[in-house]
Amino acid sequence: MQLGAQDENFREEVRAFFAAELTPELRRAGKLMTSVYADHESQMAWQAKLHAKGWAAPAWPVRYGGCDWSVVQHHIFASERIRAGAPPVSPMGIKMCGPAIIGFGTEEQKAFFLPRMLSGEHVWCQGYSEPGAGSDLAALQMKAVRDGDDFVCTGTKIWTTHAHVANWIFCLVRTAKSERKQQGITFLLIDMTSPGIEVRPIVMASGEHIQNQIFFDNVRVPVTNVLGEIDKGWTVAKYLLEFERGGSAYAPEIEVALDELAGQVAAQPAGHARALLEVRIAEARIRCDILARLESDILSRLSAGAPTGADASMMKILGTELQQRVTELALEAAGPLARAFQPGVAMPGGPIPGHGLDDYCSGEVWQAIAPLHYLNERASSIYAGTNEIQRNILAKAELGL
Repeated sequence: MQLGAQDENFREEVRAFFAAELTPELRRAGKLMTSVYADHESQMAWQAKLHAKGWAAPAWPVRYGGCDWSVVQHHIFASERIRAGAPPVSPMGIKMCGPAIIGFGTEEQKAFFLPRMLSGEHVWCQGYSEPGAGSDLAALQMKAVRDGDDFVCTGTKIWTTHAHVANWIFCLVRTAKSERKQQGITFLLIDMTSPGIEVRPIVMASGEHIQNQIFFDNVRVPVTNVLGEIDKGWTVAKYLLEFERGGSAYAPEIEVALDELAGQVAAQPAGHARALLEVRIAEARIRCDILARLESDILSRLSAGAPTGADASMMKILGTELQQRVTELALEAAGPLARAFQPGVAMPGGPIPGHGLDDYCSGEVWQAIAPLHYLNERASSIYAGTNEIQRNILAKAELGL
């Protein structure tokens, strides 16, 4: 990407900030990530530094604490963050619920929630999936019954990332029965410290505790915590999904991953295997360039508050499948040193704080983590709506099928 003088100056400012503020502990937390989340303590420590700089939510409108950056500057910031090894902020609040509050919230809701979201006082999780309503989200059954100025909520949510450290959750709840299951759903903001909420951990095979199941037993939530209109929460949910699918830039992360992988492959002995990997990396770079162009267009529209339509679905398909492809190449490049989870064999540098990942294989860190990146990225084409659903959306919106 060719940069003008103003963008070059901005890149130097970003690099200087990272050099000054990123501690070795924060860099390590970013380097050892196996999914889109770093450990909670590191994410919050890094968000505090970004908030002090005014960079915690750069894509928000300026009046709510965002940055008046160009699309190129957003790309520069994302690329430099990844190259510096900084952990990302948790997307649940700033990248997902925040834009929904900005788009549908009352002035009172914006004044209360947005500053606390930026500062990290409020940590958010997402209450969408249920045991019988995952990809078919509109089949959700968690009930919210009106009782005066409150809703009384009963039901369960599952696969809830970081619910064990969150103090707020944005939920889709059933407030009415109707012929169309998308109707009668309300978008509700719930204080996780409310009586009647129980969080149970779901521990992954790697030992990581990221996911949870939440049980709601007659939890009272003020009606003033409804975002948008009662029974019309599906509209808010679809709006939020545009940010979940299209608000995260895949290309900068993939570009950095390909650069690192190219360096690792170049250090291997010359031969047919290395040459074949280099060709596949070059092919991935071409796909990444196409993705970056699409992302720039989508980010411009999201920043202006304009709808993205089916393009967010296209971006989600291209981005997640390319992410998966890069992890496949990394696994192939790591060779026999990229063994899966090995109990009793220590991870180089010790365990990852807050994750319980004490047992990895030996070898270089990238070789040890390659299989975990590979396994975690299998989920990227499932969450935020499966890629099969995204193709259905494209078929309906673009082809009229």
